[in-house]
Amino acid sequence: MGLHKNDIFNESFDSESKIKRFWREVWRNLTSNANFKSKIMLFIAIVVGVIIYFDFVRAPSNFPSNNLISISEGMNISAIAKHLEDNNVIRSATFFEWIVRLYGADKKMFAGDYIFKHPVSVFEVVKRIRIGAYGLDPVVVRVPAGGTVKDIASILEEKMIKFDKEEFVNVANKYEGYLFPDTYYFLPNASPNVIVGTMVDNFFDKYEEVKDDAEKTGLTLHEFVTLASIVELEAWKYEDRRKIAGVLLNRLDIDMPLQVDVSFVYLMNKGTFQVTKSDMKNQSPYNTYVHKGLPPGPLGSPSLSAMRATANPADRDKKWLFYLADKDGTTYFSKTYEQHLALKRKYIDNR
Repeated sequence: MGLHKNDIFNESFDSESKIKRFWREVWRNLTSNANFKSKIMLFIAIVVGVIIYFDFVRAPSNFPSNNLISISEGMNISAIAKHLEDNNVIRSATFFEWIVRLYGADKKMFAGDYIFKHPVSVFEVVKRIRIGAYGLDPVVVRVPAGGTVKDIASILEEKMIKFDKEEFVNVANKYEGYLFPDTYYFLPNASPNVIVGTMVDNFFDKYEEVKDDAEKTGLTLHEFVTLASIVELEAWKYEDRRKIAGVLLNRLDIDMPLQVDVSFVYLMNKGTFQVTKSDMKNQSPYNTYVHKGLPPGPLGSPSLSAMRATANPADRDKKWLFYLADKDGTTYFSKTYEQHLALKRKYIDNR
């Protein structure tokens, strides 16, 4: 046939489909009118080829599809080969080294994180590392409005590969409220610092839209974000949010406790209709029934809508001090506690 072994490997290196075409050519020649000696040699070549393919070339049965495989900077070929074999990316470290050196690829191997979406042959692995084809496609992460650092960590844990939830929480905790709710596109190997930095940068970009009005409330940035996080959780209609922001600012003006039930969602994951009298005595600084003023920090990440509403509170001149929402989400406002109790009896107790 006049085939040289390098021809075989070059064909295989480009594509496993070419291996199949090679063996079909071998079979065609074997069944032709070639002499007996040639047929024996071709038969031996087939047997050897099959052995090499099944023992060295094809992907291991437990190939780590969709997992990050990291090649560290400074690793030599032997270390890379051993690492790939230990992680079931290849069947034989020795065969991998032989292929790499055969093509002179040992002079140019790219470090970094690789993802193989499906099992591939050793030739494809060599090719990918030789040209730095990492296979990293962005992961879509949707961060909901009102989400806390722990909520976001759980979302990222489901989406990201090799995500360290504990490390993320440690990095992100001091930015509670500043991880802006949005749709993000992160590389699957993005570090907690990169993720947090991206979200915080996004927050300050969005905050610029309300900054001038926010400063007119007389609140510091941290106080503003904290109040906006409460407004986020207290109502979903924009006009209701504006009115609630007005009520809460009115209470702050007269040093009246905010008495917002959503703080218990942050404290103990309890909603308005689950909070007990005992819960209201909790001494946490986040309990706005026990402590006057704003909580120490945000209860989650407010949306741009909540920040706009907080920066533009409605009807402050009406001096509303009370509000309540029924189970349908309709919010009612009043000036006095007596009016508040009457509304409670009408829209909550009698339903």
